[in-house]
Amino acid sequence: MSSVGKNVAQNLYIHLSALDPNDKERRELILTASALTDTCPGQDFNVVKFSHDSARLTLLDYPGFFEEGFPALKRYWTVDLGNGTVHLRAYEGSLNPPILHRKELLLTLEHPQFAEFAALTSAAEQIGLFDDTTRIGFQQAWSTLLAQKGYRVVGHQLVPIGNEESDVDDELQHKAFRGVARYLTALTRYGFSAPVQTLARFGLLDGWKSVFDYGCGRGDDLRGLRENGIEAAGWDPYYAADREKRTAHIVNLGFVINVIEDPVERMEALRGAYALADELLVVSAMLANPESVRGTPYGDGVLTARNTFQKYYTQGELRAYLAEVLDEEPIPVGPGIFYVFKDKEAEQRFMIGRQVNRRNVLRIAHLSRPEKPARRDKAEEKYQQHRTLLEALWETWLRLGREPDRSEIPANGQIDNLPLGYGRDEGDLNQTSLNLSAITTHLGSLPAALRFVKSHKDCAEALLEQARSSRIDDLSVYFAHLQFESRKPYRYLENRLRKDVKAFFGDYCGALEAGRELLFAAGKPENIDAACREAAERGIGWLEESESLTLPTELVVQLPPVLRTYVGCSLRLYGDATSADLIKIHIRSGKLTLMSFDDFPGRPLPRMIQRTKIKLREQDLDIFEYGEAYEPPYLYRKSRYINEEFPNYAEQLAFEAELEKAGLLNFTGYGPKPSEFDAHLAQTRWEIDGFQLVRSRTIPKLEDPCGHHFTYRQLIECGETQARTGLPNRPKEPDSYTALYELATNILDPVIDYFGMIKLTYGFCSAELAKHIKGRIAPKLDQHAAHERNRLDKPVCLRLGAAVDFIVEDEDMEEVARWIMANLPFDRLYYYGADRPIHVSYSESRLGEAWELRPQAEGRKVPRAFR
Repeated sequence: MSSVGKNVAQNLYIHLSALDPNDKERRELILTASALTDTCPGQDFNVVKFSHDSARLTLLDYPGFFEEGFPALKRYWTVDLGNGTVHLRAYEGSLNPPILHRKELLLTLEHPQFAEFAALTSAAEQIGLFDDTTRIGFQQAWSTLLAQKGYRVVGHQLVPIGNEESDVDDELQHKAFRGVARYLTALTRYGFSAPVQTLARFGLLDGWKSVFDYGCGRGDDLRGLRENGIEAAGWDPYYAADREKRTAHIVNLGFVINVIEDPVERMEALRGAYALADELLVVSAMLANPESVRGTPYGDGVLTARNTFQKYYTQGELRAYLAEVLDEEPIPVGPGIFYVFKDKEAEQRFMIGRQVNRRNVLRIAHLSRPEKPARRDKAEEKYQQHRTLLEALWETWLRLGREPDRSEIPANGQIDNLPLGYGRDEGDLNQTSLNLSAITTHLGSLPAALRFVKSHKDCAEALLEQARSSRIDDLSVYFAHLQFESRKPYRYLENRLRKDVKAFFGDYCGALEAGRELLFAAGKPENIDAACREAAERGIGWLEESESLTLPTELVVQLPPVLRTYVGCSLRLYGDATSADLIKIHIRSGKLTLMSFDDFPGRPLPRMIQRTKIKLREQDLDIFEYGEAYEPPYLYRKSRYINEEFPNYAEQLAFEAELEKAGLLNFTGYGPKPSEFDAHLAQTRWEIDGFQLVRSRTIPKLEDPCGHHFTYRQLIECGETQARTGLPNRPKEPDSYTALYELATNILDPVIDYFGMIKLTYGFCSAELAKHIKGRIAPKLDQHAAHERNRLDKPVCLRLGAAVDFIVEDEDMEEVARWIMANLPFDRLYYYGADRPIHVSYSESRLGEAWELRPQAEGRKVPRAFR
């Protein structure tokens, strides 16, 4: 089969265009999966994930695969080819869809866009975007990370967030200024700028080097640097003109040369900044991209509508310009960012050191986000001037699903108590700025304001139609629930609800009929089944085939209307569902189960503290409390029930992947009791720290089992020297016990299972015991010291892991050694003879080296490869 593709966790991802025409096996698998899912290759999906055994296929749809730098996943189908089952997951409505990285790996080297995609990946690696894999898998965290790094993605380029159009203090905005308004381009940053982040990444902000910011703007980087104990100063011709220009180890010329319209002055600024640098000048500038600010040609750049100058470079042009002006070879460290070293020794150290991942930890400066500034074109300026008012109006329009009238806009900007069915939420916070008087004063009238705000929204009609449909669903559920109560005469309906009825249903009878139809639909199991499937396809809950749907209670409002009706009718007996954490909808039994946990969002393994079973048909419920009498169970595989918009979702996925890798999720049903799971966790030398699975930091008892056949005592108190001296020979490091456990489970247990019991002749060796061993030993090499540390707090043996010597009585030890070599993941093995003990070690490196030590005439043993 073809070697093209991206391998992740033993799964192969490949784009359809990269499939080998002669790979009939994979093509047949795709056609089979396509038939089962009723999809068309290339039209409904363009990427395929093959499981390691080809028993499962996932068909993935990335509509923007070739257009977007990091395309979002729209939907996927997972097909079990063994039983023919299909699972669909759609992300169209998700606020946080999965993101694809390193997409060039899914293509062949010959693909015309391979180099372009690979260059984007290289740029992302260069600025550290892939350092923490838990932060890159989903859109929201990815966007936040990009902003923190000081970049945005334009097509297939990483563009520094440099001199973007930004806000300006009123005092400066109205200040008399003639010529190009360069000061308008100074960026109010929400963290360190991209060039300063590169300094941190390469370990250059070590506290010993001073920094001077040439063209510091408002001083955001300076404040952040000073907060982190770094000597920093700056100068700016508009914001800090009274400060002196001073020399420093590092000078940052950040997004300055691209705003200077005079080429001579531009060169002077570059040379002047370089003159101030004792060691290093960092230069950054805006790169040309398809979304570059359009404007009037001016000199060698453009003059924007705000009277600011911008000179856009390509990466090559910027490099050539720096080399020509400074007569030095600049070093690229990121898109639009170059280093120019004056100190050539420092340059050499940097060139060598950049091969090492060395970075300082800088606390990101948390700066307040100002209001978005007004632009100079008239319509946009008007919108920005009244932005808060207009956004509140737009939000009201969307929440209502129809145009609001004058009576629904607060006269004084205050919100009174909302009537039944209009619960207060986060959106209400913006409504305090909604003011009818302000609308009429600044925008003429409410209809005019509605037309104006609509004209400034992308896809306004589609959004409004979605809002209308959603509001109809809400109201239909509401009127379905009213069937359990006395019907309210139309004249008693609240004013806003009355308007809703007229707008969406025509009259009150129409509204009641819509609710009645929904209520009857909720009484049919086949409708509940279909709605549960629809919800699961949208990532709302975990579907157990034709049995139940389990989801966080906060997602109930996102369910299809028929399910919301079903749940609402059941909860009239219970109350507010969100008082619990999970809700389980039993599809055919007419029951609901509500489950409450101790810190459901904040724990990877939350424990259930209460379970309530609601019987809709009997209008009864049973409550089960967990505590002393009943051990609170863990919720295993929590990621099944939440989705990508839930807090800590990526961390939860990573945690469960680690559990799976460690063999700790190999169970069915509800899983083991917490006491059993905790005991197994401790026995296998693991513990949970937040959302991470880490190696145990405790010392076990000597009598605790170490694998299936030994205790720790037996691996520690073995050998002639230990028996003769009686030394305790105790490991001091928790990792030493872990290494002994790994050695026992990966090497010794399989040997015993195959050959029978073994005799340990030499196990763990402490520094104290080593002093009493006669003959030649090599603690720095033989791994008998496990993870113990010397007086300098360095590992005694840098190979780490652990080792033992053993013999299988009445067995040819050459046969034993060769069996280990053929079947087990050992690190190093030393063979001394057919009737002598062998030495074998295990570590994470698992090198698989085998040596035969044969005595020479003079008595020395010389190792040679054992094959």
